[in-house]
Amino acid sequence: MLVTGAEGVLVQGITGRQGRFWTARMAACGTRIVAGATPGKGGQAVDGIPVYDSAREAARRHQIEVSVLFVPPLEFADAALDALSAGIRKVVALTEHVPYQDTMGVLAEARDRGAQVLGPNTAGLVVPGAASVGIMPAFAASIFRPGTVGVVSRSGSLGTLICWQLVRAGYGQSAFIGVGGDPILGTTILDAVRELDQHPATSAIVIVGEIGGAMEERAASYIATMAKPVVALIAGRSAPPGRRMGHAGAIISGHTGSGAAKAAALRDAGATVIGIPGQLASALRERALVPCPDYPANSASPHSVDMLPRRR
Repeated sequence: MLVTGAEGVLVQGITGRQGRFWTARMAACGTRIVAGATPGKGGQAVDGIPVYDSAREAARRHQIEVSVLFVPPLEFADAALDALSAGIRKVVALTEHVPYQDTMGVLAEARDRGAQVLGPNTAGLVVPGAASVGIMPAFAASIFRPGTVGVVSRSGSLGTLICWQLVRAGYGQSAFIGVGGDPILGTTILDAVRELDQHPATSAIVIVGEIGGAMEERAASYIATMAKPVVALIAGRSAPPGRRMGHAGAIISGHTGSGAAKAAALRDAGATVIGIPGQLASALRERALVPCPDYPANSASPHSVDMLPRRR
């Protein structure tokens, strides 16, 4: 899933603290936010953005292509189904700890309607210079700049680190797609890689995977057919079987989902597998990807920007 600056975006849960904070950050990145929706809050406004009681009501008054959800886990299904029933074709689900049966119900409805879902438990997506939908620090020039490297990540924090490494080395991003860390997802690594492979502005792809599941192995079969270079980092490769590492999907059972298996599958497919983020720049240079000539190396820390709302 990619978003352009011309597409209208709805923020569900815009009246909450996180919704308000990130709405301002997304708008500063060029995202065209046309409305918000919070049940019982219709008639209000957030930074001049009109708020409605439902996505259906907002869609009757505005052209909306994308909805981003800042809602609690037990409200996820109602909010997502509201957006889908309004005819919104792209849903970005940031919510963590969503019950699996709710996720499956929403994904089934989206499939029937021909809609795309990113997440749940995603950090969102960024097209630098055009739009940002979610909670990635796209407003930070030390982390995101327009370029030609597409990034696909299960982790928002590791994705941020990789994007900083790219900018630090003189590269920029064509897009960042955070698929999320849950076992059941609307957009898989394979889906994201396929979209970036077909994206004209992307000349190389970086995958930030992790232990657990088989998304990386499934993507490997497609990567073997690609002409664009792929570099991959698999986080948690030293974790013992049965140990859960952060995300709900990051757990290995026996040999299934192990870091070694993922790394081997990606190497066999022709990808360059790195062991630490600091090896990213050299791996891209080895694959003949030239840094942007107008982007000098940047040593600024990714922690030098205020990325999160402060407690009052």
